[in-house]
Amino acid sequence: MSKGEHALLEAIERETGAAPEWSVLWLHGLGADGSDFVPILPELVRRDWPAMRFVFPHAPVRAVTINNGTRMRAWYDIRDFDLANRADAAGVAESVVQVDALIEREVARGIPPARIFLAGFSQGGAVTLAAGLRRAVPLAGLVGLSTYLPSMHEAAGALASAATSQPLFMGHGSQDPVVPFAAGEQSAAWMRGHGFEVEFHRYPIPHSVCLEEIRDLGDWMSRRIAAA
Repeated sequence: MSKGEHALLEAIERETGAAPEWSVLWLHGLGADGSDFVPILPELVRRDWPAMRFVFPHAPVRAVTINNGTRMRAWYDIRDFDLANRADAAGVAESVVQVDALIEREVARGIPPARIFLAGFSQGGAVTLAAGLRRAVPLAGLVGLSTYLPSMHEAAGALASAATSQPLFMGHGSQDPVVPFAAGEQSAAWMRGHGFEVEFHRYPIPHSVCLEEIRDLGDWMSRRIAAA
């Protein structure tokens, strides 16, 4: 393998029917793995949706600075609790390349970008937003849960003009001690201010997801699917 190429990340896959017409790539949070969000599918998937393929990739294992260098699954190193300096930019960029490769595999399997959702929780959501704003070929939509836009002060320089046609769903807990609610709100405002259509929801929860959030996300996805 030459420099700059990446082996495809290993992933858990679930299909809701034969010959999927849509795909959802879902990125887990720090220290978890692809199995973390598989259990939400019964609550998320609607009976009237076309057949879908859900892809839950495992992040690479790497040392995480704020956890005393402990090695765990992470989309990027976390160097500091301060959000402005939290994300390792090189790690985020590497993960964006790996996510793009997974998207290209879905395209090769017959799913056009306009029928691919990219979703993520916490760290996975940060990569989702970073990858989404760089998309020259828009996806069906972006989903960021309990997350923030990394390196916000530099993000405008990476924004692709076509990217803003991707609708964005964001949900955040008002009691989140890991990624403060204000950080999610600020990130949503940045995305909206740069041309994205953002649907932002607040929930009375900590750093987690809740049933109401999954149902709101399902409603939002249903509208995207119906409009295709």
